[in-house]
Amino acid sequence: MKKYEYIVPCHFGLEAVLKREIQDLGYEIRQVEDGRITFAGDENAIARANIFLRTTERVLIKVGEFKATTFDELFEKTKSLPWEEYIPKDGKFWVAKAASIKSKLFSPSDIQSIMKKAMVERLREKYKIQWFTEEGASYPLRVFLKKDIVTIGLDTTGVSLHKRGYREEAGAAPIAETLAAALIMLTPWNKDRILVDPFAGSGTIPIEAAMIAANIAPGMNRSFLSENWNNIIEKKSWYEGIDEANDLIKIVDTDIQGFDIDGSVLKIARKNAGEAGVDEMIHFQERPAAALSHPKKYGFIITNPPYGERLEEKESLGGIYKDLGEAFKRLDSWSAYVITSFEETEQYMGRKADKNRKIYNGMIKTYFYSFLGPKPPKKPR
Repeated sequence: MKKYEYIVPCHFGLEAVLKREIQDLGYEIRQVEDGRITFAGDENAIARANIFLRTTERVLIKVGEFKATTFDELFEKTKSLPWEEYIPKDGKFWVAKAASIKSKLFSPSDIQSIMKKAMVERLREKYKIQWFTEEGASYPLRVFLKKDIVTIGLDTTGVSLHKRGYREEAGAAPIAETLAAALIMLTPWNKDRILVDPFAGSGTIPIEAAMIAANIAPGMNRSFLSENWNNIIEKKSWYEGIDEANDLIKIVDTDIQGFDIDGSVLKIARKNAGEAGVDEMIHFQERPAAALSHPKKYGFIITNPPYGERLEEKESLGGIYKDLGEAFKRLDSWSAYVITSFEETEQYMGRKADKNRKIYNGMIKTYFYSFLGPKPPKKPR
């Protein structure tokens, strides 16, 4: 089988979580950078990475990397890459996105145009044709320039991997599925422990937790762009990946709860949980954060409260976090994990966080605050 290098991007600050996921799939890490990881794998990794990875946005085949400080240099070095190994005669190909940081070449549209021309010239020579119909499968490229180093990735995913297929509807400012999964994986929570999200909204955190508990692969119920790349990956690789995912599913008894004060958004949450196949594992209830309580000990709060990014939220933010903090005090053996950009979180929660991790949620700088409770006693053997 042919070996490839793959580039998988993630939210800034979550590289360690994604690295662990890749290693758990059995692949070799080649490089860890801010917001992305490169690993090595065979062609089956295209299917397995897309189906199983919870915390990346997409899976790219690394086509090449080189230094370019002029557009002539960009053209010639792009042309020198073996595009015929990736793109068939009838393939539809284009540079879908170009991003540049601290580089002499910084115009995305110019970068995209010049690279497309270079690819066309290379493929004309190799295929001995003048015109490309581009009626076949799609092969979009993503290009990153950083300090004049050009990295080129062929997008195997298509629609971003945070689109699991279960969330057709969402409430206001929903958390991305990939980020929700990563936050859960940053905590010591497991399927035997209680989990409550008091700001559940359309249910993303409870649903991702239930999918992790039941070992349901996040990409099982959606399609991927590279399923049609018969020149690179055989169809059987996709069937084998789905069979592997099905064999690993184990529906378990859990205590996962999602609360929200908005009953209408909880209807969406229940529908989403049903689409994900985990509706029987989650209890959703219309309840304010101030009413949060639970008879059991050593539970987890993992939540994404309002940040105050919208004007109508700003005035009520202090009260929201104060209610959460007071409810948390009553749960004296619990741990709470809160992602927010609200800078007075610790003040209103009534204590300093034991840890906080900076995470970029899109363009918003947030912190994932960890308020740790005592560890439960070890169970007797």
